[in-house]
Amino acid sequence: MKIFVKVKPSAKEEKIVKVDDNHYRISVKEPPVGGRANTAVSASLATFFKIPKANVKIVSGLTTRDKVIEISI
Repeated sequence: MKIFVKVKPSAKEEKIVKVDDNHYRISVKEPPVGGRANTAVSASLATFFKIPKANVKIVSGLTTRDKVIEISI
């Protein structure tokens, strides 16, 4: 399943908001330096969907806030 994510790095608190079936807004505490925010997004989604981190793959948007993520359940 592919989902579209809008990421807010360096947020005060971590949270995931489901906008609709395929769109999410994710806030992570990690800064967007050295891929740390991307790692935090993958970990947050894995926890949210209760799947291993290996099943979460960022398909596009590695350097932007808008990302397409593939989830293997």
